[in-house]
Amino acid sequence: MPGYKVGRPRTAAADHLHAMMGHHAWATIRLIDLCSELSPEQLELSTPGTYGSIHATLEHMVAGDYRYQIRMTGGQPGPPPSGPPRPLPRLRVEMEKQARRWRELLERIEELDAEMPAEEGPEPYPRIEHAVGLFITQAVHHGNEHRAHVLSVLGAHGLEAPELSGWEYFRFLEESKGGAGPA
Repeated sequence: MPGYKVGRPRTAAADHLHAMMGHHAWATIRLIDLCSELSPEQLELSTPGTYGSIHATLEHMVAGDYRYQIRMTGGQPGPPPSGPPRPLPRLRVEMEKQARRWRELLERIEELDAEMPAEEGPEPYPRIEHAVGLFITQAVHHGNEHRAHVLSVLGAHGLEAPELSGWEYFRFLEESKGGAGPA
């Protein structure tokens, strides 16, 4: 997931977006990797105030990220997956694909102009034009929120919780690519 360079120069703002979304994907993949070492019983642990079990939360995060990407391109995602969560190796592969998609989407961000349709229901939501920023913001928020849930569950049960900060992401980049910069 380390940085990469493309044929055309990027603006500083684009570099910052790449750093943000690179961290977002890296932190989720790192958390999946740590959770892959847990037993099936530990994956079912939960704590009050969190989304649910560790495994269900990871599934929810990865599936949600995919839906934000679909919406950014103007598509309408289908319903969230039902049934038991996918195995962690499959979630990791999916999140790796999403990391690549984030890079691809950010490379053509100027071409994207998605809309968030109005939603009816108990908490109606207005139609939002030019919603690409909304989807990026929500993807980052959603990922941070649910990674924090998993970290809370791990900590509440005395299990190791990885360092997922921006500091640690940039340390990873420096160590893995000799300072190649953000994704």
